[in-house]
Amino acid sequence: MADAPKKMIMGSMAVSGIVALLALADIAIGIPFRGSTTMDIMFLISAGLVLFLCWDAWKDLR
Repeated sequence: MADAPKKMIMGSMAVSGIVALLALADIAIGIPFRGSTTMDIMFLISAGLVLFLCWDAWKDLR
């Protein structure tokens, strides 16, 4: 049962990393979303915030 928070943190980090990579790819080559650059920047900011929060929570679990 103590493994659940660690798995949730790692899952959140993985998903936010994927979102950040997709947003960077969309800015660079226009694939996969072909959306606006403003939304891509917002995705990058939110992914960075989630990564920071996950890192902080990971430190608290140690």
